[in-house]
Amino acid sequence: MAQLEKMIVPHDEMEAVLLCDMEGLTQEEAGKRMGVSRGTVQRLVTSGRLKVALAVAGGKALIIKPAETASG
Repeated sequence: MAQLEKMIVPHDEMEAVLLCDMEGLTQEEAGKRMGVSRGTVQRLVTSGRLKVALAVAGGKALIIKPAETASG
């Protein structure tokens, strides 16, 4: 695994993908759960899906970046 190229997916992008694709929520429902607008969820899902697809298709390690906390 250490030799694989890495594809980093921020926590918020992965959360949006999981809410919409695994839980079947609409973007509006996911936005309410995440505390963001539907448009933000759309952007996060689009970016997250692309990164996951590129990692899978390219044989890359998929790294989920932890959520940022208020303290940094």
